[in-house]
Amino acid sequence: MATTEQALICIRCPRGCNLVATVVDGEVASVTGNACKRGETYARDEVTHPMRVVTSSVPVDGSDLVHMVSVRTKGDVPKGSMSGVIDALRGVRLTAPVRIGDVVVPDVCGTGVDVVATRNA
Repeated sequence: MATTEQALICIRCPRGCNLVATVVDGEVASVTGNACKRGETYARDEVTHPMRVVTSSVPVDGSDLVHMVSVRTKGDVPKGSMSGVIDALRGVRLTAPVRIGDVVVPDVCGTGVDVVATRNA
């Protein structure tokens, strides 16, 4: 039976709790240090399948106000897919008008998560 401890800092709320996840045979057995339930959920997810929101910006044509529009994944994507998401955004060029929430790349990298605009242009 292999037991390890993994130290984490929770990013689910502003508290930034120092967490310790005890992992036994690849499974999270316990989480300590969390001040709320979100901390325990975060630690379990981070140890077993880390996820991230990816943010970036892409060029936009036809806008007198801005030349770049900020974008983000609408939800979490697997941490291992982050570079693929960035690569998928490299060839994207938008044309104004662009509205907050417009889908820029649907189902990016087969993750089931869309990349959306976070700024109007």
